[in-house]
Amino acid sequence: MSSHSRQAPRGVALVVGARILEYCRITSESSVPVPRCSNPGISPPGQSGPSGRRPRPCWHCPRGVRVDRERLSHPPLPDGATTSSGHGLTTYLRQSWTFPGAAGVDRGWRGQRQFVRDTGLVVTTALGTQLEQVVWIGGGSGSGKSTVARRLAEQGGMRLYSTDEAMSRHADRMCPAQAPLLAAFRTMDMDQRWCQRSPEQMLETFHWFAGEGFGLIVEDLLALPREPVIVEGFRLLPRLVAPLSAAGRSVWLLATPEFRRKAFATRGSLWQIANRTSNPELALSNLLERDRLFTNQLTTEVETRGLRAVEVDVELTTEELMTRVRQALE
Repeated sequence: MSSHSRQAPRGVALVVGARILEYCRITSESSVPVPRCSNPGISPPGQSGPSGRRPRPCWHCPRGVRVDRERLSHPPLPDGATTSSGHGLTTYLRQSWTFPGAAGVDRGWRGQRQFVRDTGLVVTTALGTQLEQVVWIGGGSGSGKSTVARRLAEQGGMRLYSTDEAMSRHADRMCPAQAPLLAAFRTMDMDQRWCQRSPEQMLETFHWFAGEGFGLIVEDLLALPREPVIVEGFRLLPRLVAPLSAAGRSVWLLATPEFRRKAFATRGSLWQIANRTSNPELALSNLLERDRLFTNQLTTEVETRGLRAVEVDVELTTEELMTRVRQALE
């Protein structure tokens, strides 16, 4: 062996071997039952779609579920925007492990695998290029994201995409295997959601806070015309946005608890959810604490990744907030 060559760590070799076995499993023609997807066109391995061709793995469903491209209800990903479901062993392994050239990507295999697990997407140079016109504004509920994004879009003549408005549509498109936390949330009544669990449990199990459905946001953005767009919403988690965002194109608004409560009261939504429970005071307390914990989590993620943020408190006027956001995006 050449002195310049390096031997792959034994652990990595074992993991690659496991990936090969997994690929063989999902491409086998066995009659082992596989999960069904709520998206149209899904068929188990070994069955052909209406086009007569063997269907390919659905890009955002669990491996083992296969879908015919012509029957997808959503547009196919463009060239370069791929997932860990490939069309051959080499492609499968390459797409499962490599992130060539995307801005802000953790190139270590642990970071790469985490991003794939969270989103179902593999970042490539082409995907990063197609989203370079996007401005990302994240933050917890009641932090002023919608107001800031709307004003920036109006002043700059940009398209506005609200992740909140897409939540219902995205939730309807995901099957339980894709979004297990969402499926569990749907089975709960209002008391089980907001009164019978701790704020910590609410934070850990809330589907949008866990990144479920983020791949559908990316899909929506890829389907838009290639023009500047502002994306806003609490679903924009720093760990998921960072690999896709160009430098200086993302910011998170981190509201203090006092600002958040004032914002909810001003818009008349402070008791909107709590009043639908048997104990509104407890539900509201839990909700506000959960949101405080979520903001703390965002703060940690932003600081860890060296991203930009603006603290929002009750003393800050709307114009001052707008100025700070513009500065953060320069």
